[in-house]
Amino acid sequence: MTKPSLPDLLHAAVSAVGGTERPGQVAMAEAVAEAIDDNSHRLIQAGTGTGKSLGYLVPALAHGERVVVATATLALQRQLVERDLPRTVEALHPQLRRRPQFAMLKGRSNYLCLHRLHEGAPQDEEEGLFEFEAATPTSKLGQDLLRLRDWADETETGDRDDLTPGVSDKAWSQISVSSRECLGATKCAYGAECFAEAARERAKLADVVVTNHALLAIDAIEGAPVLPQHEVLIVDEAHELVSRVTGVATGELTPGQVNRAVKRAAKLVDEKTADSLQTASESFERVMELALPGRLEEVPEDLGYALMSLRDSARNVISAIGATRDKSVHDEDAVRKQALAAVENVHSVAERIMNGSEYDVVWYERHDRFGATLRVAPLSVSGLLREKLFEDRSVVLTSATLKLGGDFNGVAASLGLSPEGVEGDGVPVWRGLDVGSPFDYPKQGILYVAKHLATPGREGTRGDMMDELAELIEAAGGRTLGLFSSMRGAKAAAEELRGRLENPILLQGEETLGELIKAFAADPKTCLFGTLSLWQGVDVPGPSCQLVIMDRIPFPRPDDPLMSARQKSVEEHGGNGFMAVAATHAALLMAQGAGRLVRASGDRGVVAVLDPRLATARYGSFLRATLPDFWYTTDRNQVRRSLAAIDATAKADGK
Repeated sequence: MTKPSLPDLLHAAVSAVGGTERPGQVAMAEAVAEAIDDNSHRLIQAGTGTGKSLGYLVPALAHGERVVVATATLALQRQLVERDLPRTVEALHPQLRRRPQFAMLKGRSNYLCLHRLHEGAPQDEEEGLFEFEAATPTSKLGQDLLRLRDWADETETGDRDDLTPGVSDKAWSQISVSSRECLGATKCAYGAECFAEAARERAKLADVVVTNHALLAIDAIEGAPVLPQHEVLIVDEAHELVSRVTGVATGELTPGQVNRAVKRAAKLVDEKTADSLQTASESFERVMELALPGRLEEVPEDLGYALMSLRDSARNVISAIGATRDKSVHDEDAVRKQALAAVENVHSVAERIMNGSEYDVVWYERHDRFGATLRVAPLSVSGLLREKLFEDRSVVLTSATLKLGGDFNGVAASLGLSPEGVEGDGVPVWRGLDVGSPFDYPKQGILYVAKHLATPGREGTRGDMMDELAELIEAAGGRTLGLFSSMRGAKAAAEELRGRLENPILLQGEETLGELIKAFAADPKTCLFGTLSLWQGVDVPGPSCQLVIMDRIPFPRPDDPLMSARQKSVEEHGGNGFMAVAATHAALLMAQGAGRLVRASGDRGVVAVLDPRLATARYGSFLRATLPDFWYTTDRNQVRRSLAAIDATAKADGK
């Protein structure tokens, strides 16, 4: 039988989802097929509307090797598993003569644990949490737990994301376990029915496994394989990968966390061993009470002593837990596992900070409500990714924003890859491809930079910016997504403009994000203001979003310990730290933010940046080169006329 051609397969898949075949999608599918065939790596930028999920799924399914697809967001995972994969598999079946299997796999704590559900979580006495046996729970937590018990009888997956509406993290923690706390399928009375184990078994049998960046990172970092063996890895939303891997590789210690470890260990070890961990915990807590936020280039003496005590006493507790058995403790294996997980985390983070690697950054964070946290994160994850991600498989990384400042090299460097076309010792060879976008950006959108405004300072309300914001929203008739670099800025703008404009202004945090986006999409007069998750998470095609405003270039805060450490490191190695770290971070966010404007071929509108530096600073051209190729202007009168015309057209169409 002749092998079906890629164009034929792509045509069948696109028809099945009711889409339109696009040149960019065809180019992408060919590049993915090529990478799989010659076991090489690709970075593929595919603009909004390309149909990139089919651009990689079709060649991956056609090849027949096992594929792992990792995404950053739950929304895309759901789209792949509930819509794209079922339709694509059915569409390709007549030509492939087989129905490839697919499965979703997440971290263990995403699944309901039947042991926890039926035996109860080993509790710290003073937490006083609601017990399942109570007949009439009055607290929100109690109601959540009862709902979880009912849901456990009907769910087929045990996956938290399938529970609607959701429950609080506190409730979920009562019926889930981390991989460290899990008893293991062979030791657990519920191992045969375990939801997490069932998901793993489905993944082992699947041709396509859909997962998230965090699990991909855990699989790479921790050395214990979580994902099944695979020949092809496709990373979608790849602009998020470095940040997610950094998150997984970050350790933290808080006094509360250490306290819980002490209480859990005390049930299993002798008094002397428990007391020594308790004493270390108290000295750590005293140090943390005085901790001021910021980077610790050297570990201060008082913190060093506290961490040394924590490390040594935690090590003794771990040895003692391993050597004792106490049949009087109810469900002893589960109590032991939970205690070990808590104490091992304290030990490993304390030891990591005490070892003082030049490749780690250590800092204090302070939260008004929760107090101080001690964190340690890798200065860079590029070496880790180079070693763990690109060996023994073909890797395709794709996103709408991978070219920063006009080329792929910035993103490639963060992934541990050399500049395109440069082959170094042991550095994976890769090629970049920009398949463009089906949208006509110069005709569909305007990039307006408010060059006449004062340069934003670190503090204080920008009166001229508020005036500009109000005038732009009035000209647009509402229809505005306001992207702010801080929550404080978003709140200040919402408060100010609610008093000046008749348009309803929604503010992130006043309702769930889903509800806010729904309300914003439903009423064209409405504006939605918010911060980081709005820069990347809003998909509102049509006349409800015809003006996207960025209050300022979203550089990282100068006091961000990790970003400033990375910037300093680049400079020490002879590079331009500002461009490599701060400008690259800002470019990525601005490209994502500007991408909110044009989501469909009929969309029209303006991206307005209320920061003159985009027009005047030397790095402005680098940032503009990252944005969609909108028509560019600094003429405030021209942009108001354009917004008014776009608004009038939408109203004439009854929208």
